[in-house]
Amino acid sequence: MASVLNADFIVWGLDQTAYGPVELPTLVSWVKDERVTADTWVYANKTESWQKAAEVPELAMFFKSARGNAASNTASVNGVTGVDPRALQRIRILAGMNEDQLQRFAGFMQLEKAPQWTVIVKQGDPGDSMYLILQGELRVRMSVAGKETILATLGPGEFFGDISLFDHGPRSADVVANTESLVLKISSKAVEELSKTAPELATPFLRNIGQTLSARIRADNKRLSDSVRIAM
Repeated sequence: MASVLNADFIVWGLDQTAYGPVELPTLVSWVKDERVTADTWVYANKTESWQKAAEVPELAMFFKSARGNAASNTASVNGVTGVDPRALQRIRILAGMNEDQLQRFAGFMQLEKAPQWTVIVKQGDPGDSMYLILQGELRVRMSVAGKETILATLGPGEFFGDISLFDHGPRSADVVANTESLVLKISSKAVEELSKTAPELATPFLRNIGQTLSARIRADNKRLSDSVRIAM
């Protein structure tokens, strides 16, 4: 029984929800399906610690070739569209698009390099753009009574600022580059143009944003429900 328990893993999802515990075969299948990427945080019951998936010994072999491919993709940045479309295949919100569609989609985005410690968005500032992370690590933070509170750590394949595409409201938190990072920026104006000129690209993109927002709301509702249940 102890060996079975020690094989359990918990996965921290893009929707900021913990999934599991699951056994190693299930976790491996998630890696192969790209539900778990090299930068996904995984908790191993055996070591009682969180690690990025690529650093988990049982999973390391699955990411060796992927690292080489990712490096070659991000190295092919160009000034016309901003990025090789193959690099976009790591971003889940663009799932379902083929290479030709990604090439066209890339034309609506801007590539930005963020040196370490760069504040990409600042809490309270008005926003009208979202960002897709190609490379690096960023932290989402809030300042409360002069003290920094880390809300999340983001990596390649994840995104932030999506709500600003719709309400142009103030940013709810800072996003800071922990390491030198590479991000793609898409503005609300670009999304409007995308919707007019290429609705077949805009529709799945906006649908995936909606699904992600829904997952976040459901997760928040569950946490609130659990808190109320515990309090009772």
